[in-house]
Amino acid sequence: MTDKAWDALTTAIKMNDKVVALAGTVKEQQARIEGLTERVIRLETTLDLLLRANEVKKIKG
Repeated sequence: MTDKAWDALTTAIKMNDKVVALAGTVKEQQARIEGLTERVIRLETTLDLLLRANEVKKIKG
């Protein structure tokens, strides 16, 4: 009986360690996604400004 309880406790501790590690990985991935999102927003803004500048140039030119 003691062995089964010990095995269950060991399994629970291992599972907790895996959950903690997974949470760290998820946090890192979320930070990377947020960084990429920021980059995409900047690229979209730059593209929009360039396209508008090109339109103004065509109208004036």
